[in-house]
Amino acid sequence: MSDACCSHDEPAASGTAEDQHEEKSGFWQSREIRAAAAAGVLLLAAWIASASGAGEWVTLPLETAALLVAGWTFVPSALRRLLQGKIGVGTLMTIAAIGAVALGQVMEAATLAFLYAISEGLEEYSLARTRRGLRALLDLVPKEATVIRGGLEVTVDPNTLVIGDRLILRPGERLATDGTVLTGRTALDTSALTGESVPVEAGPGTAVFAGSINGTGPLEIEVTSTAENNSLARIVHIVEAEQSRKGTSQRLADSIARWLVPGILIVAALIAGYGLIVGEPALWIERALVVLVAASPCALAISVPVTVVASVGAASRIGVLIKGGAALESLGRIRTIALDKTGTLTRNQPAVVEVVAVEGSSKNHVLAVAAGLESRSEHPLAKAILAATPTPPAAADVETVPGAGIQGLVAGTPARLGRPGWLDAGILTADITRMQKSGATAVLVEESGQLIGAIAVRDELRPEAAAVVAELARNGYQTVMLTGDNTLTAEALGREAGITQVHADLRPEDKAGIIRTLQARHPAAMVGDGVNDAPALATADVGIAMGAMGTDVAIETADIALMGEDLNHLPQLLLHARRTRSIMLQNIGMSLALIAVLIPLALFGILGLAAVVLIHELFEIFVIGNGVRAGRVKSLRPANAPVSLHAAPVSV
Repeated sequence: MSDACCSHDEPAASGTAEDQHEEKSGFWQSREIRAAAAAGVLLLAAWIASASGAGEWVTLPLETAALLVAGWTFVPSALRRLLQGKIGVGTLMTIAAIGAVALGQVMEAATLAFLYAISEGLEEYSLARTRRGLRALLDLVPKEATVIRGGLEVTVDPNTLVIGDRLILRPGERLATDGTVLTGRTALDTSALTGESVPVEAGPGTAVFAGSINGTGPLEIEVTSTAENNSLARIVHIVEAEQSRKGTSQRLADSIARWLVPGILIVAALIAGYGLIVGEPALWIERALVVLVAASPCALAISVPVTVVASVGAASRIGVLIKGGAALESLGRIRTIALDKTGTLTRNQPAVVEVVAVEGSSKNHVLAVAAGLESRSEHPLAKAILAATPTPPAAADVETVPGAGIQGLVAGTPARLGRPGWLDAGILTADITRMQKSGATAVLVEESGQLIGAIAVRDELRPEAAAVVAELARNGYQTVMLTGDNTLTAEALGREAGITQVHADLRPEDKAGIIRTLQARHPAAMVGDGVNDAPALATADVGIAMGAMGTDVAIETADIALMGEDLNHLPQLLLHARRTRSIMLQNIGMSLALIAVLIPLALFGILGLAAVVLIHELFEIFVIGNGVRAGRVKSLRPANAPVSLHAAPVSV
């Protein structure tokens, strides 16, 4: 929040997420609201006494008490900030209140302090309330957890869990911290974390995250993270730390407010000086005080921060992690979306879809040789080929040839597996072309220097991909596919997804170059996995990591992280950012317009001190309410297909 706005002392920046979570955010827990209520009672009593004909000896003490009570909420901190060389709206209000008292207008001074205390209290309450949506994630952690210690099941506080503990998670229970499933199978409800309503399958070896709700099967889980460092706590830490990153609109609002405050003090001094010259000091000093209040930029300074906090908190509730106002505002200007193919448009679950064998060999033999090599490698297609051949033959001396394939001995016979070009397709050239045109990645298999067959591996498009691309187009976005795969495969998948602009055979640094080219025409966002796409994510105006739940690298690299695997989040996020940016610009424009209207009305005596204060503070409440609208976001509609952790087996 801008220094120009706040009159109260700044809170400490340190503290744990738990400390922040316990921060009081109830309406009547605000000291400004309580003080304003007390001052309001005193002002009402003074007004009733005055209307009843009571003397000044009754009304003046009530008015003075109201002024002191309400002024206590901002005058001391404004004076402390003044001693530090900081001038804000609190300074303007303090000067105006003192000036009104000097002119004998104690009721007006008390009314000013009363209304300003209300606006400050509402401002603090609105910010605390919008932050509460984010911190509510911490409430997803249960109060108790069941662990096995000494062979017995024991109920413990989740804060006492240590890495290596073995948790028992019964059906219907929430998981207390992150872990890995040891035994059992179930479907986990992760909607509170990822925003996706479809349960996710979990079995032995599956990573599971704090806050997930167990379905029908009991699980035994090994703890991999303590309570203060689990995925939920990290999300809250990152968002709260990054919320201070300011976008263009907020920097503009802060800049205007920062220069407006000292500028209006100079103008007010000139107005008062004019009164001394023309011989009407009381009249013009009063008008100078009214102008001082009329030009206060508090609504301007609060207009963007309250919108950002509300919007970021709302996004976190649907499984989207936005790292600050700068990322949010930049996303609202995006017109071009670059999508990585693998893991973003596709499931990142490649499977064997076809095997071709030359005469004298067989499909099973081709798969066996390939699986033998892949069993000793970390080749990207290894999992798919091994899934098609559960018992591969023994292999030795296996080595990877970067950018080409792998080679070694399978059952004592030299063998190679790799891309066309490194191995000669020969009589299988037509088959290779057909495979690639169908959107599959083709590899050739060679044994004893002779070609024995080819294998097509395909990473299927996400079921929602085509619908999402179509929705982006309807909303005015240009979509581009970036991939390191071959051109034929990439273009086939691009056609299936509805993307006409496809860039293939790209290395990570090439993707960054394409992003720079796109940025020359329009602001561009990059959607990728947050690891292989790091250069492009960093180059784009906004980097968006897909499926980042539990992935520290993705959360740290990207400006925005989609915690779930459903691509439907993307158009929803873009519309949310557009709406938020629109609200920011509305608030800034209206705040500047109000100042422009009130200054001449105050200067020419049309509005008095109490009227200007009332209009200003009511408008600030309106601006806060408008900003809080950015916190309204609908939950994601159900995905087109259930999320599966494992590719279905493929028959050959």
